[in-house]
Amino acid sequence: QVQLVESGGGSVQAGGSLRLSCAASGYTYSSNCMGWFRQAAGKKREGVAAIYTGGRSTYYADSVKGRFTISRDNAKNTVYLQMSSLKPEDTAMYYCAATRSVWIGCGIRNDFEDWGQGTQVTVSS
Repeated sequence: QVQLVESGGGSVQAGGSLRLSCAASGYTYSSNCMGWFRQAAGKKREGVAAIYTGGRSTYYADSVKGRFTISRDNAKNTVYLQMSSLKPEDTAMYYCAATRSVWIGCGIRNDFEDWGQGTQVTVSS
């Protein structure tokens, strides 16, 4: 059974940092696209970042570019999201997503098949 488990969320003041982790089990995402999404209360889900686990390609939403960094450790089957210079508008539930399909192009897409349960990030001003 495929599972994505997020961790690392919490409460932080504006300007602070957090690192989210997404540990995968049941499938080895060694050459796949994985991503992070977020959903704030009352808002639509928003793609934040994506990474191709078989190479170096990374993708970011404009709202987080320069502040967030996505990375992966294939040996641990884990993807990370390092978040710095956090703003109150970054407050949301953050979800990890992945695909077992072979995509021609990785990116912040809406057709990831596997999803985690989410971890809450709260940034206070």
